[in-house]
Amino acid sequence: MTPPLRAYVGMGSNLGDRAGNLLLGARGMLQAGLVLTGLSSVYETEPVGVFEEQPAFLNMVAELSEPLPPPESLLRLLLDIERTLGRSRERPLAPRTLDLDLLLYGGALSATDTLTLPHPRLHLRRFVLAPLAELIPDAQHPTLGATFADLLAATPDRPSVRLWGPNKMMNEE
Repeated sequence: MTPPLRAYVGMGSNLGDRAGNLLLGARGMLQAGLVLTGLSSVYETEPVGVFEEQPAFLNMVAELSEPLPPPESLLRLLLDIERTLGRSRERPLAPRTLDLDLLLYGGALSATDTLTLPHPRLHLRRFVLAPLAELIPDAQHPTLGATFADLLAATPDRPSVRLWGPNKMMNEE
């Protein structure tokens, strides 16, 4: 029997009510008819690759299951959710209310003008690998063959990524 198709969405916010924005993003996915089957813990992370002072991000990963629209349609749904929640794409790496990145869509590979799968920087970003490795530590990256737990352990990316909120308190006890 074939395991169900899963897609993974990176979620981030560093403007306004960051935690509320993540929750609204998850709600937006549900309202769009997507089947949300898992959410990682929330991580607070330093902005990566930015040239201006910005607030820290809250990041997490959402797991979606079948039925799923085709990858390009799913990406359009995610971008619509971002816009609904006030995302502006005036300049790259600017602060944002909500960022939704399609990281993985099963083992699908894509390299179009609008969508690259798996996400091209997925294996280089600790703020994506930490929540992804929490959800699917033993799953393998579709092109690199390494598990997400191994990719996290090996990433040279060193910005601060730490559990946030109640999750942090529970892990400190």
